[in-house]
Amino acid sequence: MYEKNIELLNRAVADEMQAVHQYMYFHFHADDQGFELISSLFRRTAIEEMMHVEKLAERILFLGGDVEMAAEGEVQKLHSVREMLELARSMEESSIRDYNLWANESGANADANTKKLFESLVDEEERHFDQYDDEIRNLEQFGAQYLVLQSMERSKRRATGAPGADAAGA
Repeated sequence: MYEKNIELLNRAVADEMQAVHQYMYFHFHADDQGFELISSLFRRTAIEEMMHVEKLAERILFLGGDVEMAAEGEVQKLHSVREMLELARSMEESSIRDYNLWANESGANADANTKKLFESLVDEEERHFDQYDDEIRNLEQFGAQYLVLQSMERSKRRATGAPGADAAGA
């Protein structure tokens, strides 16, 4: 009865798993470059995407389906922070579009709770989109100085032996 909705939910799981992998890759590389604030944003978003997978999986199991845990696509190996942020914003935009469509489709399939789940994911993905969009605007407004300040702050903490100076993404 809910086969189509289970399929949509599993597509969302694949999308979210891909986002987790991509954002963790960005987290590692942004941290390695000394950009702790951006690195932390990617890490925090990856964790939120993992929570989305959990919500989706719970719904799939409730509907009697099985959870497909395969990410869709390969991690894009970008090292420029601007390119990372642009891809992240694009990924969120794509998820917003898909989840809006899938919410409507779930509702048409007489599944109000799956519809609500997709709608709640749209809210969260819009927040992620806005965060990445803000970071891109900061880069446009302040240029390389925006990233330099992040790197300098970490260097200062390391030089003074401040707590957490060597904790990646903490």
